[in-house]
Amino acid sequence: MESLVITGGNPIQGKISVEGAKNSVLPILAASLLSKDKEGIWLDQIPRLQDVDVMIHILKDLGVQVKMQGRNLFLDTRSLEKDVVEDYHNNRMRSSIFLMGPLLGRMGKVTIGYPGGCRIGERPIDLHLKGLSKMGIKINMKGHRIEATGFPKGALIHLDAPSVGATENLMMAGVLAKGETVISNAAKEPEIVDLQNFIIKMGGRITGAGTDTIKIKGVDALSGGTYQVIPDRIVAGTYLLAAAATKGELLLENIIPRHLEALCAKLGEAGAELEKGDDYIWLRGKELKSLEIRTLPYPGFPTDLQPPMTSLLTQAQGASMVKENVFEGRFDYLEELNKMGANVTKIENRKAIIKGKTPLTGAKVNATDLRAGAALVIAGLVAKGHTTISNIFHLDRGYERIEEKFRNLNACIERRKDDNENAFQQSS
Repeated sequence: MESLVITGGNPIQGKISVEGAKNSVLPILAASLLSKDKEGIWLDQIPRLQDVDVMIHILKDLGVQVKMQGRNLFLDTRSLEKDVVEDYHNNRMRSSIFLMGPLLGRMGKVTIGYPGGCRIGERPIDLHLKGLSKMGIKINMKGHRIEATGFPKGALIHLDAPSVGATENLMMAGVLAKGETVISNAAKEPEIVDLQNFIIKMGGRITGAGTDTIKIKGVDALSGGTYQVIPDRIVAGTYLLAAAATKGELLLENIIPRHLEALCAKLGEAGAELEKGDDYIWLRGKELKSLEIRTLPYPGFPTDLQPPMTSLLTQAQGASMVKENVFEGRFDYLEELNKMGANVTKIENRKAIIKGKTPLTGAKVNATDLRAGAALVIAGLVAKGHTTISNIFHLDRGYERIEEKFRNLNACIERRKDDNENAFQQSS
């Protein structure tokens, strides 16, 4: 096990280029199974993350040939040897569920366990299964495993809620389906648009991503080719929040600013100075004002940035309110934040009241999930003294070499092996 040790008080300063989006890469890797072209698929701007490594291991286990060259990943998906996703993969990553749609389209059957991931509240897969059933797939639940059989057929599917995962899974199931699939009340996140663009680049016929209605006309096969995934808007937002919280100055490069409009609007309202270009955002932190935040599906304020935003609001003058509308378990990190001197109270209806400005002090805290870990890193950067964050495997699922990136931005942060109190692991 490893921990992050942060000595707070240094303002974030410098510039950083953002890697490819985890939440784009994972479904795109799954969608690669829809191709059996001899040309293969090259993906560019692949982030080196634990979740990406797990998905690559799953693909290898299924028979895909994989070659990594820097940030480029080559996939030869012609020979699939299995339609079973082993349990040890499912338990480590929720995104394994994305493989249902592509494997059904390619092989007409799949066996997969109930997916894992962060424990941030109920994240049922019933919308995935209901949609696949509409497409003629027979679903058989055996304990914690799902057996699905049948080649997908075009269907009209209305999602009860705009689930990102269900939208993406059903999009992929429709690519090789006979006939046309229409998904209404679809999620609109940029990562869904990215998945559509990848499928189109490989020869698929799909329109409407980014709106609430997506149409997929089935094709016989996808080709190979090259594709570059979009930058990670949640990683970008985390660095912006860290700079604002520490009254630093940051130039964020290789991003799509419109994907961060909700965050930038709130940072400007809080008092930060911002400048946006075609592919960059510059931020200078100033004295912070209190805010009201309500998480919503895109283009609303993202739930994944709610925990790091809450850390920032501990440093704002006055009382702020955060309303979590997406995941009921998203506030589990508040106890850890309060250990550092924050004054945050969870009240009814998924609301939290943050009383600021409160001085934070370093403490030993636990990352309860991926974005909670990001919140604690920001708190540690602000706090006086030393903060030790345990369970940082959560952070490694979504942030690439986070300690190295922050060190390059003037932060004092190290990764430490827990079995040797005096040994620090330097990132490669």
